[in-house]
Amino acid sequence: MEERTRLTRRDSVLVGLTLFSMFFGAGNLIFPPWLGAQAGRLTLPALAGFALSAIGLPVLGVAAVAMAGGLSVLAGRVGRRFAVGFTLLSYLAIGPCLAIPRTASTSFEMAVRPFAGGGAWLRAGYSLVFFVVAAAIALRPEKLSGILGRITGPLLLALLAAITAACLLHPPASPGMALGAWADQPLAEGFRNGYQTMDLIAALNFGIVIAANLRSRGVQDEAGLVRGTMRAGWIAGLILLAVYGSLAAVGALAGPAFPNAANGAGVLTGLAGQLFGTAGGVVMGSVFLIACLNTCIGLLSCCGAYFHELCPRVSLRGWVWLFAAASFVLSIAGLDAILTVSAPVLEAIYPVAIVLVALGLCHRWAARAPLCYPVCVAVTGVFSVLLALESGAGITIPGLHALPLYGAGLGWLVPALLGAAAGTAASFVPRKRN
Repeated sequence: MEERTRLTRRDSVLVGLTLFSMFFGAGNLIFPPWLGAQAGRLTLPALAGFALSAIGLPVLGVAAVAMAGGLSVLAGRVGRRFAVGFTLLSYLAIGPCLAIPRTASTSFEMAVRPFAGGGAWLRAGYSLVFFVVAAAIALRPEKLSGILGRITGPLLLALLAAITAACLLHPPASPGMALGAWADQPLAEGFRNGYQTMDLIAALNFGIVIAANLRSRGVQDEAGLVRGTMRAGWIAGLILLAVYGSLAAVGALAGPAFPNAANGAGVLTGLAGQLFGTAGGVVMGSVFLIACLNTCIGLLSCCGAYFHELCPRVSLRGWVWLFAAASFVLSIAGLDAILTVSAPVLEAIYPVAIVLVALGLCHRWAARAPLCYPVCVAVTGVFSVLLALESGAGITIPGLHALPLYGAGLGWLVPALLGAAAGTAASFVPRKRN
């Protein structure tokens, strides 16, 4: 294949669609319509906050990792042990411990349970088939743009467009008043809900798969890979913004018509049933199945590639099937159990990832202060873990409520800024020579 330094416009769009398909899974479908249903007339500021954490941060994460030359390089600026620990934790979070099992559990709840019930053996059988199919496709990461970019990604967008158009043409209700915390702090509440998509963590790790797709199209030089990866990130981000905006609008219009819905999935299911009748459940089940399968394929592929690089004694095929098997076992626990565990874990990991990306984007300046990275990340990690323990485990920690922006869910932000300032200042303190 002829070596190139940049992609054609068509190939860039295909790789961007591939990245979008890898990002767009269960949480991306559930949270935007729930945002619209809860925020009502304040959907726009709530969507702005959601877009910051669920689109802006992942796109910047893709850029930061591409500029650094990989997550291990970016995290290595903090320290060797941190790089190993954080990278492993990130891959396990988006991999077999949380995100991958969630794809099977969510798609089962939406595509199978409404029609065939939720028996334990049926759930296990569905999960087995789901992971066998996903793993078989994930074994060829360089081919993902041909599958996700050409087939399942466009099909998912077409189904979502049909639901959105039908809702806008025949709105079931009009936006109501914002509820609960959405009425008081819609921007902050939207920002926190963006964590649940897990896309920033995923963005730090998807670079391996995107680079494989770029190389399969003839881009071999490092500069070309960085440009191609960043361009794919921006294309995926624009598609996500259009989809999130549509789903939030649908939620705002449909929310008051389905007040008993427990989450965004309930809003979408009720809307699809009202618009399309019996076929509505089939349409929504197809949307969730395709979205979850796309994400599962991407996650299995990037996790397998990373661990194969870390431990080449086990083949890529072996790692992919190992993670598929582990995810199958955890998925049997059900969606509610997975979501209960994931929330506090993400509360602890996300702030560290945000700070790492911010420092990576400012590396030209941060590199001049060697202690800026480790001190800032360490301080952020301590406060994010304490905040996660308080919110997730119900442990009362004295003094946390006094932190600036605590009520907005950003109690870690000021300590992070102070940590960056302290690390920078300490870097320029003269050291005594022995």
